[in-house]
Amino acid sequence: MLVLTRKVGEQILIGDDIVITVLDSRGDGVRIGIDAPRGVKIQREEVLRAVTEANLAAAAAGADDADALKALLQSGARVSTDDAGAERPET
Repeated sequence: MLVLTRKVGEQILIGDDIVITVLDSRGDGVRIGIDAPRGVKIQREEVLRAVTEANLAAAAAGADDADALKALLQSGARVSTDDAGAERPET
């Protein structure tokens, strides 16, 4: 890992087409600006981690829901949705 000290207004160049500029420094935070080509993905690590965790949780819950729905369908029950979109067996 490269560790640099920069002052407000100073820049860091990555390759030929990515420029990171220190915009402001307040307390324990630093504002930066990133100038990069549109094709370069720039993501905040904490957001990417939260989305990954949510996807894993949804996939785990989906397996249980899929098994319950499969059991209902195999029993011959018909399934419809209410106004809120929740599935329930018809009587």
